[in-house]
Amino acid sequence: MEVILRQAVEKLGQPGDVVKVSPGFARNYLLPRGIAYSATAGNLKRIAQEKARLQAAENERRGGAQTIATRLEAVSLTFSARVGEEGKLFGSVTASDIAEQLHAQGFDMIEKRQIDLHEPIKALGVYRVPVRLHADVKPEIKVWVIKQ
Repeated sequence: MEVILRQAVEKLGQPGDVVKVSPGFARNYLLPRGIAYSATAGNLKRIAQEKARLQAAENERRGGAQTIATRLEAVSLTFSARVGEEGKLFGSVTASDIAEQLHAQGFDMIEKRQIDLHEPIKALGVYRVPVRLHADVKPEIKVWVIKQ
């Protein structure tokens, strides 16, 4: 039986793909859960329209993220912290600290989970921190950690 996928299904395909599956799998799993349509002419037309609409929305999101990325590339954040011996900080600079300073500079749309900081910054220096705005758009901001 041929079906048109509405969602990505592991080891089967992506949305909009026409795939051949066993009738039981389609009848008992894919169709009742709304994961797929049966491959009729009307459904093929419907999925083509849905795919075009989703592609347009994705392009719009990517364009918006690209606009924000150009503004973010120019941002430089400075954190002053108390420092012990050998340039190690008494605290650390975390993703939430970076998000707070970005909010203060007018970037309210960026959340701390979008800041790609694998571990907190615990030493003086200049760091390039990537920000995930979109799957294809990852600008880097410059973070300066200086002695207080």
